[in-house]
Amino acid sequence: MLMLMWRRSPLFWIFFLFLFFATSSLAKHHVGNVYDYSAWTECQAEPVAALYKGGILRNKFPIYQPVKDINGDMVDSPTLSLENLSQGSIYSFSSWVRVKNVDSALVTATVKPDNKYAKCIGSVKAKKGCWSFLKGGFLWDSTFTSSEIDFQSSDRAKKFVEIEIVSYSLQPFTEREWKLNQFEGIKRERKRGVTIHVVDKNGLRVPGAAVKLSQLSTDFPIGTMISRTILENLPYQEWFLKRFKATVFENELKWYKTEPLPGQYNYTVVDEMMKFVRKNKLIVRGHNMFWDDPTYVQDWLENMTAPQLQTAMNGRIKSVMRKYRNEFFHWDVNNELLHFDFYEKKLGPKATLDMFKSMQREDPLTTLFLNEYNIVERCDSKANVDSYIDRFKELKKGGVKVAGIGLESHFSAPNPAFMRAVLDKLATLKLPMWLTEVDVSNMYGQEEQAVFLEQILREAFSHPSVNGIMLWTARSIGGCYQTCLTDEKFQNLPTGDVIDQLVLNEWTTGTKRGKTNEFGSYNFRGFLGEFKVSIIYNRTIVNSTFSLGHGVDTKHITIHV
Repeated sequence: MLMLMWRRSPLFWIFFLFLFFATSSLAKHHVGNVYDYSAWTECQAEPVAALYKGGILRNKFPIYQPVKDINGDMVDSPTLSLENLSQGSIYSFSSWVRVKNVDSALVTATVKPDNKYAKCIGSVKAKKGCWSFLKGGFLWDSTFTSSEIDFQSSDRAKKFVEIEIVSYSLQPFTEREWKLNQFEGIKRERKRGVTIHVVDKNGLRVPGAAVKLSQLSTDFPIGTMISRTILENLPYQEWFLKRFKATVFENELKWYKTEPLPGQYNYTVVDEMMKFVRKNKLIVRGHNMFWDDPTYVQDWLENMTAPQLQTAMNGRIKSVMRKYRNEFFHWDVNNELLHFDFYEKKLGPKATLDMFKSMQREDPLTTLFLNEYNIVERCDSKANVDSYIDRFKELKKGGVKVAGIGLESHFSAPNPAFMRAVLDKLATLKLPMWLTEVDVSNMYGQEEQAVFLEQILREAFSHPSVNGIMLWTARSIGGCYQTCLTDEKFQNLPTGDVIDQLVLNEWTTGTKRGKTNEFGSYNFRGFLGEFKVSIIYNRTIVNSTFSLGHGVDTKHITIHV
């Protein structure tokens, strides 16, 4: 229930924003605990000093005691005792980890909110002979004030793994501190100051000129998935186009849809959906070229020899990429390759690398992505952040210079500290990073879904290394996959209200009106993107547009009247 304290109502956020800006000087210098985005993905000969000087674990030492690992074996592992935990607080955790008696193992840190059942708060692929950085965290929603953090191997192939930890840290944040850090991140990464100078034909400053500003588009894309049901549904189109300029197709572009039988290509539905995209000047992600899950592989591919399969895959790539060359700004190349391995089993470990190279040759301008679930959502021994990072390093070693990081983001109850920690580690790759299929499980009611959706979106939008968000919320005949934004009449559900509050109001620059000051200047701070400005002076109207890109300095625009 503590998760629901993160209220999503407009009145709550108006009040919160009022307090934030009313105390802006205080907030600027006294946010409280400032979040540390530091992360490392390379194994270090020596550990780096603990973040936050150890936080509430400063001067604490681990106790080594028997802990049951994933194989059911009792192994002496480090345990950190926790006291004075505060209900409703968010805890950022980190530690340097190494293993002693095996070359490497997946090590998981857990905490017991009820002193009974262990909850994963982070994991790392630890190695022998060097130190690996584990970063995670948790929301403490328990009434207990004490607990412990345990470490154990989650690698079923490794027995009796011995673990060492040093430079560990646990830093608490109040809900207010966590949100203030988000607001500071948005202010720093998504907005920029602008000064508009108005001058006459002689170059003299013009005070008192009327200024009107409106934002035409924002630089941070937020979109949602659509399916073929939108094509003949005008209310659906109207609702969608009011809110989004980016999209992705649900299933229509997948291989099993466009080539159900060998050599029988069918792009009829895709063509109609692309007409909708072009007509409305949308940007669209390509999802997906291949899917490693054998459940979604056509029967006629399963019994092919490796050369036959490679020929069929080359035909798929050439067919779709030549037909829609330069139209998809992203392509998910091999979907969910950490969980499944159909193509690797057939073609070997370089199957995904060959996919990337073939697709790059066909369309060098599109950004090619890997796409995976349970990276930011929760701990998963098959799809942990370090395994994902290793795949990108392999692609780079194989000659792929840029590969986008796709994070599906199919959430149950989100863990904000864990999510942010994973984003921090992925950010070290310095690659494009998107949340690609955001939704919240329908095991929760509509109000809970809305609360959780807002938490996820705020966490992503405020993180400096996230470049865009795609929701997985298309409304089809049978409803939605997990999360709907509207009812069947396209009236907002609570989740839709969250989108309107953030996309249409909070994260865009509203229309601004004013006059130039005594120096002929007008100042404002706006969200990055495209702007239209109108200057009215001596019964003359001058219209202009400008782009506001990322930068720490103020952007200066001069307009002649």
